[in-house]
Formats: sequence, structure tokens, C-alpha cells
Amino acid sequence: MTLPLFKPSDDPGPSFYALLARFGNVSPPIEASLSAGSLAVPHATTVVASKYADGVIMAGDRRATAGNLISHRTMEKVFAADRWSGVAIAGAAGPASEMVKMFQLQLQHYEKVEGHALSLEGKANQLSGMVRNHLPAAMQGMVVVPIFAGYDRRRGHGRLFAYDVTGGRYEEEDYVASGSGSLFARTVIKLGYQDSNDQDTALDLMIRALFTAADDDSATGGPDSMRGIYPTVAVITEDGYAQLGEAEIAERFGTVLADFTRGGASA
Repeated sequence: MTLPLFKPSDDPGPSFYALLARFGNVSPPIEASLSAGSLAVPHATTVVASKYADGVIMAGDRRATAGNLISHRTMEKVFAADRWSGVAIAGAAGPASEMVKMFQLQLQHYEKVEGHALSLEGKANQLSGMVRNHLPAAMQGMVVVPIFAGYDRRRGHGRLFAYDVTGGRYEEEDYVASGSGSLFARTVIKLGYQDSNDQDTALDLMIRALFTAADDDSATGGPDSMRGIYPTVAVITEDGYAQLGEAEIAERFGTVLADFTRGGASA
């Protein structure tokens, strides 16, 4: 058997697939036999975080989408990184969840080896390196863009960090949002944010922001009273990370819905 020879002007290039195609030996690509959207990667959508007088608040909706389909209705997007910090995920759901688990493990390992917890700045830098190492997968469409927040016990106040797909880390002064509904959520927070907001005011602001994002962005999940599904909300203060109960979130959403019904949202 001899190898085929091609003139320079007729070179099929370095692609072996292209070479086989020249001889008619290529079967239909596997994508052609699969239904549309069946290879879509589930994506987490909208997460938000804001400072307030006593610390920071993080919140995220529960919906994950795969193309035009809802792949999960009860996905968790807000997690405790350790006792005094939390991380919220947006982007490709699988890699993001694994990144959170590895991040939690690395913080635990550092504390056990060194005998003390990593500084909040060091935690933010650690997560930045993980996002940067994920860049090859992000270039293939599996983007992960987290939000990191925590209570800095050395400085005595809450801090927020946003990231870009290359691992760039940026400290935010007031609030931050990530995901497909972030534009709508950020606008609501911007209009209601004040440094002096107490916890109740900040909670209502986060809930109103996610409700507005769900109202305008199809990938963001709103409150689902029929199934009892509500966004995840957590506060981080000098006492540590604490996730709010669903009963409280449901009650607050009821107030927001009542305001919208009365036209209060447009006031």
C-alpha cells in the first residue's frame, strides 16, 4: 500500500479528517445523529453579592439551563468556602461545582498544615489561580466566573471580589453580580444600595434584584412557590457564614410580589 501524493496546490492540509473526506471514507459526524441541544453544557445563571453595615450578603437563583432547556431547578450556586467566606458560581455548572469543592479542600488543607486560616486576600488569590488554570476549558465554551466574598477579621469589615475568565481578580467596593441576568440584578442593587443598609434592607434588596433578573432573563429562575424553590441567600459577618432558611426567603419574596402587584416596583 502506498501513500497518496498531492500537488502543493491540492494539499488537504494537516487534518486527517480532511484527508479521509477526499477519499470518501468519512462517516457522518456524531453531532448529526444527536438531537439539537443534547450536547449543551448546563450553565448556572445569576448570582449577586453586596456589602452592608455588618458584612456581606450573597445570593443566587436555583436554575441551570442547557441551551433553551431548563436542566435543573434546584441547583445550589452559593457555598461556604470556609467559616468566614463564601463563593458563588456562574457559568458551566459541572466545572464550577468541582472548582468550589477543590477550593474548599485547599483552604482546609492550608489551615491544617499551617495551623491558621489563610487571609481573605490569600483566599481570593487562590481562587484567582484556579480560574486562570481553567482557561483552556473556558476557551472551549465551559466558562466559570465566580464571585468571592468574606468577612475580613483583620480589617473588621466585609469584602467582595469579582473575577474574569482569565483569572483576573478585582475587589469591588459595594456590590457585584455575575451571570446572564447580572445586568438587571446589578441595576436594582445600584438604585437601592447604601453603605448604611442594615441586614433586613440588604436582604430585601438582594431578593428584589434576583426577582427582577428572573422577570427579564429567561435563564434566571424566579421563586417557585408550587415546588417550594427559592433562591439561596447567605450572610457573612464577624460571626461567620450563615445560610438563611427557605421559610424566611419565601416570606420576603411574598412581600416583593405584593409590592409588584401594587405597582410598588415602578415607584
